[in-house]
Amino acid sequence: MEEKKSFIPLKDLEIYQLARKLSSIAWRIYSRLSYQEKKVWGDQMLESVDSVGANIAEGYGRFHYLEKVRFYFISRASLSEGKDHWLDLGLERGIVTSEEWDEICIIHKPLQIKLNNTITKSYESKKGGTNERL
Repeated sequence: MEEKKSFIPLKDLEIYQLARKLSSIAWRIYSRLSYQEKKVWGDQMLESVDSVGANIAEGYGRFHYLEKVRFYFISRASLSEGKDHWLDLGLERGIVTSEEWDEICIIHKPLQIKLNNTITKSYESKKGGTNERL
């Protein structure tokens, strides 16, 4: 007897929850910036960080595994851009506090690992593996 797969709502996915936590920290940082800081640094930082969750959501909503993987790769690249470039630059420039940086790092590593695992599981689902859900 084949096991029936249950649908997990997007908001219940740990990977999506982590992306939203990262966006929340980014918004907190962005909200206190001056107009000039928002224009020069903040807009790009926020866009890249928010793109992580947006692309997870879009990939999760796609049917074909190649479409899913494409969006998960974009999400992973946005995570790298947001954390490894913009937020790191913000720390260097004194825009991001060391406490915020610590919060970001606590989220970043598990999110990066889960994105890699999600990509792998999406490929495995094509091969007929048992990991069709995320």
